[in-house]
Amino acid sequence: MTDNTDLAIVILAAGQGTRMRSKLPKVLHPIGGRTLLGHVLHTAQQLPASIVRVVVRHERDRIVQALEDIPGVDVVDQDEIPGTGRAVQLAVEALPAEFQGDVLVLSGDVPLLETDTLGALLEAHRAAAADATLLSATLDDPTGYGRVIRDADGSVSRIVEQKDASEDEAAVAEINAGVYVFRAASLRESLARVGTANAQGEMYLTDVVRLLRETGGQVAAQAASDARIALGVNDRVQLSEAAAILNARIVRRWQREGVTIQDPATTWIDDTVTLAQDVTILPNTHILGATTIAEGATIGPDTSLVDCEVGEGATVRRADATLAVIGAGASVGPFAYLRAGAELAAGAKVGTYVEVKNSQIGEGSKVPHLSYVGDTTIGRGVNLGAGAITANYDDIAKHRTEIGDEVHTGSHNVFVAPVRIEAGAKTGAGAVIRKDVPAGALALSVAPQRNIEGWVDKNRAGTAAAAAAERARSAEKAADGAQEQDDH
Repeated sequence: MTDNTDLAIVILAAGQGTRMRSKLPKVLHPIGGRTLLGHVLHTAQQLPASIVRVVVRHERDRIVQALEDIPGVDVVDQDEIPGTGRAVQLAVEALPAEFQGDVLVLSGDVPLLETDTLGALLEAHRAAAADATLLSATLDDPTGYGRVIRDADGSVSRIVEQKDASEDEAAVAEINAGVYVFRAASLRESLARVGTANAQGEMYLTDVVRLLRETGGQVAAQAASDARIALGVNDRVQLSEAAAILNARIVRRWQREGVTIQDPATTWIDDTVTLAQDVTILPNTHILGATTIAEGATIGPDTSLVDCEVGEGATVRRADATLAVIGAGASVGPFAYLRAGAELAAGAKVGTYVEVKNSQIGEGSKVPHLSYVGDTTIGRGVNLGAGAITANYDDIAKHRTEIGDEVHTGSHNVFVAPVRIEAGAKTGAGAVIRKDVPAGALALSVAPQRNIEGWVDKNRAGTAAAAAAERARSAEKAADGAQEQDDH
């Protein structure tokens, strides 16, 4: 492939996308960790192009905002003249006047294209010295797509849009994938002659193919090896179909990289995820965003990880985690919830029905069950008893709890922040810790137990509880009487 001064890429993202029936612009709908447009840009940026232009119109500001963090991408605004031909014409006018290379045109709603496919298209175009080369595919049901019409000798004659197709033309199974390579000079000349005399009243880019043929230009077509990669997204049904195809591709890729995925049908992995060898993923698991998982970790079943970091040999099962760090050999779940800022050091444990937020849990420390840990720093070798709560919010601001190394706490403790429990300290069951606890101390908050005899008879007379109490007293008296007789 030639160097990047010979290639400009134009991505069409100006359509309204009414069939999506959504307030969100069609090209910003997400699948596999990126938007539809994001997938197209990701593929385009792996090609040797000196120029990348995105043409926008409907919901222009939202799409431009989504492009702000992507370097090397310029925006072209489409005017009131509708059609893909007009969009490309404006993008070509924005190219440097001296540019004489090839223009690759992509659609922002065709997310499954791969770099190898586009590279092969460019090579075929240049090998044939063609004025235009289009990517085609053969579908069992081509409804909705433009048809590729060929002459008797098999050469490309024209492209007919669905609404303009005759009955015979609509029966053609070869479709236009909306991906083209044009020689820049030929494209400029042909676009100047494209009109709007069609069912839509639009400037069709596909008319360039016909005009090139009429003036003796050479038009080639490169068939996609897998028709599915050329599928566009026009509605929610096609969105889910594209997502499933993309996910199956991602799953296969990781399996070939040495990841065990027990049930691909129920495993969803974003294209932005990084997995190491010998990771095991169990059924009903979603691994999303920028999540990274180190060697030997086991994830699932029934687990969702979003933008998480999982260390070597860690285990995460039946858990939900977002923006969390799980250290090597750590254990999470079942039924645990890790919120943003949760950090588990090596060998730490977060167990059943535990929620952790913005907290650091030290090496080998355990929060086994039924606890909430928020805005807390926990040292090494700590064990929090069942039902521990760090009360971090005072109705005005959040405060931190600090728990030192080797602290063991009783069940059902509440730590009222800000509070510090120093190394080696202990707390009794049911304690409410409002003051700092010195190193090695035992903290208790126990009031003397008081039993009020006869309270149920007096205040709940006639209830089942009163009847049960009377039966128990009668049984106790009978037992005492029997014991006295035995004593005599």
